[in-house]
Amino acid sequence: MKRCTIFSQIANFCRKVLGKEEGDESVTTQEPVHTATQRSAGPRRTLSRDQHPISRKEISENALKVLYRLNKGGYDAYLVGGGVRDILLGKTPKDFDIATNATPEQIKALFSNCRLIGRRFRLAHIVFGRDVIEVATFRGHHHQVNNSRHVSAQSDEGMLLRDNVYGTIEEDAERRDFTVNALYYSAKDFTLHDFEGGIDDLAERKLELIGDPETRYREDPVRMLRAVRFAAKLDMQISPRSAAPIKELASLLQDIPAARLFEETLKLFLAGDGLATYKLLREYGLFQQLFPQVATLFTPHGNSPFEQFIEHALTDTDTRVREDKRVTPAFLYAALLWGSVEARARVLENESGLPWHDAFMLAINEVLDAQVRIIAVPRRFTTDVRDIWALQQRLTRRQGRHPERAMEHPKFRAAFDFLLLRNRVERGLGELAGWWERYVESNPDVRPQLQREATRGGDRPQADKPQADGEKRSSNSRNRRRPRRRKPKAAE
Repeated sequence: MKRCTIFSQIANFCRKVLGKEEGDESVTTQEPVHTATQRSAGPRRTLSRDQHPISRKEISENALKVLYRLNKGGYDAYLVGGGVRDILLGKTPKDFDIATNATPEQIKALFSNCRLIGRRFRLAHIVFGRDVIEVATFRGHHHQVNNSRHVSAQSDEGMLLRDNVYGTIEEDAERRDFTVNALYYSAKDFTLHDFEGGIDDLAERKLELIGDPETRYREDPVRMLRAVRFAAKLDMQISPRSAAPIKELASLLQDIPAARLFEETLKLFLAGDGLATYKLLREYGLFQQLFPQVATLFTPHGNSPFEQFIEHALTDTDTRVREDKRVTPAFLYAALLWGSVEARARVLENESGLPWHDAFMLAINEVLDAQVRIIAVPRRFTTDVRDIWALQQRLTRRQGRHPERAMEHPKFRAAFDFLLLRNRVERGLGELAGWWERYVESNPDVRPQLQREATRGGDRPQADKPQADGEKRSSNSRNRRRPRRRKPKAAE
């Protein structure tokens, strides 16, 4: 469905709702409770089946099973959040979340295929093979209960450490992050419930935070990342009120566990909108908190070769996601941190007098160790990152069996693609990248001839050490001839 058609349908849908007469029994209103710092969301709306475009055909069969069983068990249950939002936008939801007044223990009693997870937020996962339906109990306001640290707890900065406080559907809507995510669909009577003006914000393409932005960001700083991610994914604008505190509070991301930030970065960069997300992260000062080593290399106009390299990498990743091709976090992190490794290797080479190869390998260790302390990239991915980077050095060796052995490496294809990506922005790699393209595509019988041509032409040593613009090669980067080994004399 074309974007303009979607916008038109949403606008007509909102006009239809707003044009209903006040006496229409299908629309019930209830005055919400707002604090002085909250945006006025207007009255609650309950839309009947003929007033909204959501159909059960657009909801997964497993999600409907969960809704029906909860209703049959005597509980209220609603499809909520991104599933409802995406259907209204004409998109296909990737997952379906459910909110209910049943507690996690009551949910588990109804479903034999249920497992309870989480300490900070207690959730129920209903497992249907590879499909997992997440069910959450209606959240209440944590300040309305006792201060038991087993139920609710906050840090000195206002971040919620534990929040297993249950409430009503109205309180649950107030506790959600954005208005467009506070939409509830009931499969029992096919009604759609809008508590915070989310339908209007969808029509206006506006991302609006519920409640006081500073307080909500302090409760969970990851909400700042979610704001940027949704703005890029849904092609929306973050409202000025919701955007205002982000730069000032960006440093709160340092308090988020490194393992959680790894999961968030996958959502940011590997969902098909990585480039747009990256630009927004930079604009709001959030990328600098996630990748401080990379941020030191940024230029005022954002047009340095390394910054262009990141944009090319994210563009290619977005294309692969849209084409349903495989993407890996290892290639993403290799691209994001490549400039930091090169820069650190040059410093080590100049300061310590190490050969380029040794400085480069030492820089790999330092950069990855520093990054993992902020974002806990699992070792299986950092190992692949090291291989991709190390192969950049091996690909410069084209004599003898070096090319064949390089091609046998499990990460050769990723390293080869990485070399082609570097060739778009780095100088001095054209001949090497072109030779490898011919070598990979040629028959085994032709490859020896390509190797002889490379030997006669001479491998370009500058490809082994990336150079900054205007930088001269130091004596440490020259190929050094190893002394010949002498066989020990036989003992007389």
